[in-house]
Amino acid sequence: MVVQVYITGVSCNTEVKSRQQRVLSILDSKSIKYEIVDITGEDGEKPKAYMQLNATSLGGTLNDPVPKHPLPPQLFNDGIYCGDYDMFDEANELGELKSFLKIEEFKTEESSDVIAPEDVILVSNKEIELIE
Repeated sequence: MVVQVYITGVSCNTEVKSRQQRVLSILDSKSIKYEIVDITGEDGEKPKAYMQLNATSLGGTLNDPVPKHPLPPQLFNDGIYCGDYDMFDEANELGELKSFLKIEEFKTEESSDVIAPEDVILVSNKEIELIE
């Protein structure tokens, strides 16, 4: 599962730009894998339509508290809507970011059983070894 962050590469709204940077910075700091989906430009029409159709929170800003369409950043996980910037920020502050992003922690591919953190040795940032 990969988190998708819908952003705009071109915006005059400095608050939107700042929010996008903060989301990406937090995801990077927590080593959460994500892909950026830019809704601007020629290739952005379909992603923009998808975001606007599926985002249930508008992501209002101080300058535009009730926008006509959802404003970026909007977050999805494998096509499932997670929320907007305010929801993301609140989940981060409450320590519930992985739950908000619908990330299943320590799941094996063969089983749906959750592996306890004490049964895992972190070999590197990309490898996990199970204690037998």
